[in-house]
Amino acid sequence: MSVKIRKSLVASALVGAFALASNNVMADPLKDIHTTEGQIIKAAVKSQNKINNVFEQTIELKAEYDNAVNQTEILKVYNDHLARLVASQNASIDSLNSQIGEIDTTKRNVVPLMYRMIDTLEQFIKADVPFDTEKRLARVEKLREIMTNANVQTSERYRQVLEAYILEKDYSSNLVATQGALQLDGREITVDFARLGRVAYVAQSLDLKNAWVWNNTSKQWDKLGEEYLNPVKELIRMARKQAAPDLVNLPIFGAE
Repeated sequence: MSVKIRKSLVASALVGAFALASNNVMADPLKDIHTTEGQIIKAAVKSQNKINNVFEQTIELKAEYDNAVNQTEILKVYNDHLARLVASQNASIDSLNSQIGEIDTTKRNVVPLMYRMIDTLEQFIKADVPFDTEKRLARVEKLREIMTNANVQTSERYRQVLEAYILEKDYSSNLVATQGALQLDGREITVDFARLGRVAYVAQSLDLKNAWVWNNTSKQWDKLGEEYLNPVKELIRMARKQAAPDLVNLPIFGAE
């Protein structure tokens, strides 16, 4: 009986040892599998991180490339713009150099022209209706003085000659009234003068009983009939802003 029990115990021990050995044999491959799987996962994560970094760098490089392309286009347009500006400036410089070269010739031509303009202006004033004659001729003499003044530049001389012509032109469109002396038959009469441009130049005695008109053809004052007394009076009032502008009947000489 005891022999059987011992055999059973030995058999049980062998079975347990076999089972333990079997468990150990099975446990080692699983452990290796888990270890390898963990290594694979770590490697995969590491690879993914590298991929993510490369992708981000690629995006940054693409953005830098696009920016560089845009800047290149902008610089190209700007450089073309500068090239056109330089070409335009060079053309202007060539034109200015050409004009500078012609200045001496221009001066030689404009000086005789100004002398002719001054002489013509004097002749015109002397042939014109005799209003402010002394002042206008004095302006001509001033122009002659300027022409021989070394301190006055040619451009300033020309400006003043033109200004004198403009003043004469303005006399043709204004309405003015003044008071002065009229020489008639050796007598001096105080009268009111009124001038409508160069169309009509009239005078009226202060008592409003007599009126005259300047005849530029005969170079004398012609006496007007009574029908012109009131129109001349109204013209004088309009010139002095004492009456509103209106139509008046005045003697007009035809242009010659």
